[in-house]
Amino acid sequence: MKTAVIICNGDFPRKEYPRYLIKTADLIVCCDGALQTFLRHSAGIFGELRSPDAVIGDMDSLSPALREKYSHIIIHDPDQETNDQTKAFNYIISNFKDISSIHIIGATGKRVEHTVGNMSLLMEYARTYDLEALGTSVDMVYDYGTVCAVTDTAEIHCGKGRKVSIFSPDNTLRIHSEGLEWQTDGVIFDNWWKATLNIASEDVVKLTFSHRSIALIAMD
Repeated sequence: MKTAVIICNGDFPRKEYPRYLIKTADLIVCCDGALQTFLRHSAGIFGELRSPDAVIGDMDSLSPALREKYSHIIIHDPDQETNDQTKAFNYIISNFKDISSIHIIGATGKRVEHTVGNMSLLMEYARTYDLEALGTSVDMVYDYGTVCAVTDTAEIHCGKGRKVSIFSPDNTLRIHSEGLEWQTDGVIFDNWWKATLNIASEDVVKLTFSHRSIALIAMD
C-alpha cells in the first residue's frame, strides 16, 4: 500500500521525521499557497527541485505566475464551505484507493486558530469516513508531535514515556484508560484541558470508550 502527504501552508517542518514522510511519500498534494513553500524546501529534501503531484484549493493565495506554470497539476476548487486541507483530503480519499496512510504536514503554526481548526478537522474526517474499513490511517505530523483521531475503543502504540493528551467535544463520553500515568475514568470532557499532559506508562495505551464517539489524541 502507498502513503500520501498533504502539505499545508503553516510552519514547514525542520525535523527529520516529518521531512522523511515527505521524502518517502508516493503522493504529494499541496494546499494552494503551500506550493510555494514546498518548492522552496524540496531541494533540501529530495536533493533537487521536485514538483508535487497535485495542488488543490481556491487559488486565492497562489501567484498568477505559479498558477500558470503549474496549471497542469492544479485542481481549482472554489468551495468556501471547506478549507484547502479538507479539499486535499477528500481528493485523495476519492481518487486513490490504494493509499494506506495520509500524513498532514504544515498544518500547525503561524496562526493559532488555523492550528486548532486543522487539528479538529481530523475528527471530522474520522467521523465522516469509515477509515478503518477503508484501511486508511490519517494523522497530522509536525516538529513537536503527532495528532490523530479515534472514534471508538482503540490501542495507541505510542511508546512508554511519551506525553499523551486527549480531547473530545462530547461531554457525555467517558474513557477508561490503561497504560497512562493518570487514569481518565472520571474525566468529563467539558473543556479542552481536561485530559491533557498525561504520560504513557506502557508502550501501548488502551482507551475504552463508553460509546462510539470522537476524540483527538495528541502525542509529543
